Amino acid sequence: MAHFQAPLKWDSNLIRQYDLTGPRYTSYPTAPQFHENFSAVDFNAAVARSNASGRPLSLYFHIPFCDTLCFYCGCNKVVTNNKGRAQPYLERMGQEMALQTALFDTARPVTQLHWGGGTPTFISDEEMTWLMNATRKHFTLLDDDAGEYSIEIHPGRVSANTMAHLRQLGFNRVSMGVQDFNAQVQKAVNRYNSVEEVSALVKALRQQEYHSISMDLIYGLPMQTLSSVGETLDRVIELSPDRLSLFNYAHMPHLFKSQELINQQDLPSAEQKLELLYMAIERLQNAGYIYIGMDHFAKPEDSLVQAQRAGKLQRNFQGYSTHGDCDLLSFGASAISAFGNAYIQNAKRVEPYQQAIDEGAIPFIKGVVLSTEDLLRQRVINQLICHFELNFAAIGKVFDIDVQRHFAAELSQLKPMVDDGLLTVSDTGIEVLNAGRLLIRRVCMVFDAYLNNSSAIRYSKVI
Repeated sequence: MAHFQAPLKWDSNLIRQYDLTGPRYTSYPTAPQFHENFSAVDFNAAVARSNASGRPLSLYFHIPFCDTLCFYCGCNKVVTNNKGRAQPYLERMGQEMALQTALFDTARPVTQLHWGGGTPTFISDEEMTWLMNATRKHFTLLDDDAGEYSIEIHPGRVSANTMAHLRQLGFNRVSMGVQDFNAQVQKAVNRYNSVEEVSALVKALRQQEYHSISMDLIYGLPMQTLSSVGETLDRVIELSPDRLSLFNYAHMPHLFKSQELINQQDLPSAEQKLELLYMAIERLQNAGYIYIGMDHFAKPEDSLVQAQRAGKLQRNFQGYSTHGDCDLLSFGASAISAFGNAYIQNAKRVEPYQQAIDEGAIPFIKGVVLSTEDLLRQRVINQLICHFELNFAAIGKVFDIDVQRHFAAELSQLKPMVDDGLLTVSDTGIEVLNAGRLLIRRVCMVFDAYLNNSSAIRYSKVI
């Protein structure tokens, strides 16, 4: 059995020892390293590199609006009941696409597309049609249902009819934020979706022939207990989603004001959170789900598992991905693009974003051009976080280096982890063992050249 299919080895003492704060590595360098000195010259050079590569495209659209406030949420969002705010924002995204496509080779196929938020289904069916038509006007979308075209939804606030409409527009994958089914927990975080609502929606999605259904759960929310989370997991397993994400709630009200509405006394203790995580992992593995890594699980036949088996799994801003061969173009407030060895972030707030568009400017405010050393460390971290192993010869061949000599200091830092049974280091490479897989963020941190200069940055715990 391949090591990533074997059951996780749980060691509470090691988890406590290594459960520090650290990045989630949806990018490297991580977002705190993006800077305002990133210029139009840098942007145009990245576009030229992207065009020369001929890589297929992945598109991301950030729709920040929500009808209601979920107290735990740390996303970039605008909570409003004013549906009239959507169309002017969508029109700016259309204008942003026009600005981008004047520079990019858009004959390249769009093999991946994602609407995130916020709550993308805040917009009307007619506005959804408008946005997809605008996208088809500017880019080469696949019309054979072969691409991964996905949308995030709040299952308590979307109808089966809207999901049927999205299916007709070309969407074939759904990610729904279930979080928790317990009524007390839902009241404590102001997020409501009943078992009956989600069950009916899942049934409709399968009848509509969506290719994949993913569900997000959160552990560590107020009022959660082993019993209540166990009941939620039982219901979710009965619904049989193709993928599951089990996120750790990080209570950081100093960063996310809405979290001030959560009563801190209602939160599980650190010890209770570990018990919740252990129970959840055991339930999901016993139900047949494969632990992909970090907080992701999937059925054995899922494309994420297949990509991991083939050594082709990647990690990006949406988490684990099967499309690492794409250049990512992102639209909307706060959206981050990744192409031509650069990361580029748009203005975070809606008003400055729209103002930049109105002035005829591509609305980026930050970015970073990756150096050769960044690209090397990015590759190392991606291999470890996706495949739990690193082949020295393969990396050395790509970057023309002696890996053991280049990373001598980092390999020395790994020695305590070797002694504690988290991983092995040999002349041929690194292998993360089952006891170390939950702590993979901590392993990757050793290869992060920026962490020593980021002491003021506050990250969530790695578990």
